[in-house]
Amino acid sequence: MEVKTYFDQDTATFTHLVWDGSSKQAAIIDPVLDFNYRSGRTGTSSADSVINDIKQLGLSLKYTLETHAHADHLSSAPYLKEQCGGQTGIGAHVPIVQDTFKGVFNMADFPTDGSQFDLLLGEGDSLELGELSIKVLETPGHTPACVSYQIDDAIFIGDTFLAPSYGTARADFPGGDASTLYQSLERILSFPDETRLFLCHDYPEAGVAPQYVCTVADQRENIHVQGSGADDFIELRKARDAQLEMPVLILPAIQVNIRAGELPAPEDNGVAYLKIPLNQIGK
Repeated sequence: MEVKTYFDQDTATFTHLVWDGSSKQAAIIDPVLDFNYRSGRTGTSSADSVINDIKQLGLSLKYTLETHAHADHLSSAPYLKEQCGGQTGIGAHVPIVQDTFKGVFNMADFPTDGSQFDLLLGEGDSLELGELSIKVLETPGHTPACVSYQIDDAIFIGDTFLAPSYGTARADFPGGDASTLYQSLERILSFPDETRLFLCHDYPEAGVAPQYVCTVADQRENIHVQGSGADDFIELRKARDAQLEMPVLILPAIQVNIRAGELPAPEDNGVAYLKIPLNQIGK
């Protein structure tokens, strides 16, 4: 397995390009669409960096995979599919997330069956990537539909764990649950100490390089799992979540990402619009 990771500074998001060195088949995990909230402009420079490497390395893109419907960045999956082909995939429980937010955004005609994605992936599902196998692990708690992808000696864990010095995912979004998240964290920690864990985000202090990979052994020292068990974690997680602001991009990101990254259709003036529901989420 070969891996190259890209860091989007604006959203603190890692995108991972994974490929089989023999067949040159590739997968992209958690890609970013550039979005300037102030101007409402989208861009593809982040995705183009990945595409350029796919071309230079002679890779064939087989999958673009999401660990969940992200609340902090927009997905560039449709653009990657248009440029490079392949199938889009996400956790099989994404209809729960779609159904929750369909009401928030008053998306009357929006189907909540996950059909916007090519692949709905559940526990134990496996995808072939050349001589590699991508095994799907359900790791809910941050959202009901979170999955991780195990490839070779590595697991791409989405938002479950952040860097050990930073903590774990929040669990206060609609459908999130601190107790369920704890079970997912324990599942990840049950893997051998040397297992590599590829992260989805990092928020380093100024001058510190972002950390995109660690090990299970590293995460045993995570600042949020140092208590005596589930009760301590749940109490800590709920107290911390109660003090957190909503992510800056949650409103544009969620309504795009439950569409598999597709932007809303243009209206009769040729312009596409995102909705900002008032007094629906957060404090």
